[in-house]
Amino acid sequence: MQALQIRHNGETYELAADRVFLAIGHSARDTFEMLNKNGVYMQQKPFSIGARIEHKQTLINQAQYGKSAQSPYLGAADYKMAVHLPNGRSAYTFCMCPGGTVVAATSEIGHVVTNGMSEFARNKENSNAALLVGVDGNDFGSDEPLAGMYFQRKFEEAAFRFGGANYQAPAQLVGDFLLNKTSKNFGEVQPSYQPGTIPTNLAQILPTEIADTMRLGIKEMAKKLHGYDCYDAVLTGVETRSSSPVRIVRDETMQSNIRGLYPCGEGAGYAGGITSSAADALKAVYHLCE
Repeated sequence: MQALQIRHNGETYELAADRVFLAIGHSARDTFEMLNKNGVYMQQKPFSIGARIEHKQTLINQAQYGKSAQSPYLGAADYKMAVHLPNGRSAYTFCMCPGGTVVAATSEIGHVVTNGMSEFARNKENSNAALLVGVDGNDFGSDEPLAGMYFQRKFEEAAFRFGGANYQAPAQLVGDFLLNKTSKNFGEVQPSYQPGTIPTNLAQILPTEIADTMRLGIKEMAKKLHGYDCYDAVLTGVETRSSSPVRIVRDETMQSNIRGLYPCGEGAGYAGGITSSAADALKAVYHLCE
């Protein structure tokens, strides 16, 4: 029997348990730090960072449907792209939101993080998707288990500062980004992020290699999706929470080195996304029931 410390309404108490399913999310940073401090084996894990890219939904419809773009029988078009680039890195789109909005997703004070969503009707003016580049220990500059998490924080804090330190997000025209030129205003595509955006140069926030790879990626993706490199399209940053930056090490029974502790879900670092995370938790339960 072990005791699990629980905090609720500012108070700490202990809950005795033989088994604990640790189904935390990929942004449970205080829990990651607590686990690391208390000897739970953890490893840094590759993930991806970048920004949200936003176009007029009509442009995406035209690129995907062609002459049928005005058909009332077709919903908002989507896309999914990945390109391998001469610099040895890859860029890809993730979590594409047709007829959707860019949303705030930070979990810490003094940070700005973006994500995206579509409502059921998918009838908003813009589409958006994450435009991401993979990062790993070579980028983190440390072998420490939580180095990736601290790497995320660095750029989220920079986004907060460049957004005016009031939770607005830094944003840039795609055309200006390709020219490495600071944006002064927005054009045909108006950013959907709330509480608002500040025109800037994302290259001053993102790592140089990541920004360079995103530029190469946009140009290559435009060969697949006409208009993807539209000058007035908007990049809103930063997106850093593509997946967990750590892996909580577990064995074939899905337990950590602390016996009875079952890390599962996205925060455990073995799954990515809603469906695979749910399946990972079910797998942990099955092992307990065997």
